[in-house]
Amino acid sequence: MSTEPPGAGERAFQDFYPDDVAHCFGCGRLNEHGHHIRSFWDGEESVCVFTPEPFHTAVPGYVYGGLIASLIDCHGTGTAAAAALRERGGELGEAPTPRFVTASLRVDYLKPTPLGVPLEVRGTVREVKGRKVVVAATLSADGELCARGEVVAVELPDHLVPRPRA
Repeated sequence: MSTEPPGAGERAFQDFYPDDVAHCFGCGRLNEHGHHIRSFWDGEESVCVFTPEPFHTAVPGYVYGGLIASLIDCHGTGTAAAAALRERGGELGEAPTPRFVTASLRVDYLKPTPLGVPLEVRGTVREVKGRKVVVAATLSADGELCARGEVVAVELPDHLVPRPRA
């Protein structure tokens, strides 16, 4: 179950994805079985808070590594979308939000990540170049750095965006 960071009253990056591309397991608001992560700006960084459930276990008491990768991945692509929109002079809700997908994902697991506490994922935009955005991310539990990663995200090509059938 995801939760918003303290004081985040605004809509998340993912809330602005068009309905036809809002089904991602990690961040799609229209995927009833997904994580429903929610990412926000916190100054020049992005932040997402997610509280894992007991079924997200690897070994008793610790989070499954695939969940950690998924959180970094989807937070990174959400950050990429918001950063690209900013780079183009737009703001969330004022212009169509571009949809990004993962071209490359690297995750370094630094220490076991405990279950039962909120996980904070923070992203820093390293590069915005055309259709590519690079986001560095950290994942912490109770203030302890547990993983870090990098997402190279690319804007979803038009030919992959679903179109209504005539």
